[in-house]
Amino acid sequence: MVYRIINKTKDSVLASQAKVADNFFKRFLGLMFRKSLSKEEALIFFRTPSIHTFFMRFALDILFLDKEGKVLRIARKIKPWRIVFCRNSYVTVEFSSENNNLARTSRGDFIIIENVVK
Repeated sequence: MVYRIINKTKDSVLASQAKVADNFFKRFLGLMFRKSLSKEEALIFFRTPSIHTFFMRFALDILFLDKEGKVLRIARKIKPWRIVFCRNSYVTVEFSSENNNLARTSRGDFIIIENVVK
């Protein structure tokens, strides 16, 4: 399934081609070994308050959300070989740090993840 990530507070689309890491293998592999991630793409993790960037080839911007979709933390330009966490996070979303769509997003904004029907 493909999802759209929308910043409801700022009325802007953050990603139009997001996918969920919904099984052990997808969660384990994440974005490892990928050469890049387009500005339309993102990877969503549920019940994952921490991520690592081991074996990554590019920097990430990471949104940590609570169960209601409120932004708890934004970690920007996280380089490979790092670990980042947010204690009470329920949803973690990874974007390429080249994604300028995240520039206006700030702590406290509300994010919606919606299914894209094709």
